[in-house]
Amino acid sequence: MIPDSTIERWLQEDLGHHDVTNHVPGETQGRLVAKEDGVVAGLDAATAVFEYLDVDVETTVENGDRADAGDVVLRTDGPAQETLRGERVAVNITGHASGVATKTREAVKRAREVDESVRIACTRKTTPGLRGIEKRAVVAGGGDTHRLDLSHMVMVKDNHVAEMGLTGAIKHFRERASFTTKIEVEVESPEDAPRAAEAGADIVLLDNLSPDETERAVERLRAAEADVLAEASGGITVADVPDYAATGVDVISMGSLTHSAQTLDLSFRSGGL
Repeated sequence: MIPDSTIERWLQEDLGHHDVTNHVPGETQGRLVAKEDGVVAGLDAATAVFEYLDVDVETTVENGDRADAGDVVLRTDGPAQETLRGERVAVNITGHASGVATKTREAVKRAREVDESVRIACTRKTTPGLRGIEKRAVVAGGGDTHRLDLSHMVMVKDNHVAEMGLTGAIKHFRERASFTTKIEVEVESPEDAPRAAEAGADIVLLDNLSPDETERAVERLRAAEADVLAEASGGITVADVPDYAATGVDVISMGSLTHSAQTLDLSFRSGGL
């Protein structure tokens, strides 16, 4: 659910203090139209914007559905002034979220063509204030949210290891984390993967390794009979996904799903009654 305070902030940013442009009398009907093919997401946020302005809304597709160019994904009916006040915010949010969902769907498709079990996940590289929308868009595209925030999982990174050592860092956080909290450990060489597992990691993050190095790390984890998940991450693009999916990892995480997704082109069209 999108808080009213968030919607008001979005609208205020766009409308400013003296909005003359949208002083249009009467009632109108509107429709949000896809101008290119893609996976739709963000409809919940767009709906919340129009409902906040007392404009009736009807979605014609669900988040996660694929739309073709020309398809109507949302319809509105209400005061022209309020409809026009909300349309740009609704278009921007839906277009951005749909771009994230579309990119995620393509990454998932490429992974599943190689290995049905591989998960595609996003990261915390999200736009401030829009994390919830972007994470839900990843899910709409068939991906995994990964941790939603720092409280969901402990990640032992290179700076922690530099301060406390690999084993010491894992022990330090294990003593402080709840028994329900998983610990993920970032390693930067195949040799360190089984060491992290032996020291108590639940998930071993193979960071910035090539596909060949990633495969060697997975082989070392299997040889050690380590009961951990293996995750590949670090600058992985959609084009790289098949190579990493073939390495045997359980998860491929990609910051680019949220920070570099191209907005899906949408258009809002209205006409008087």
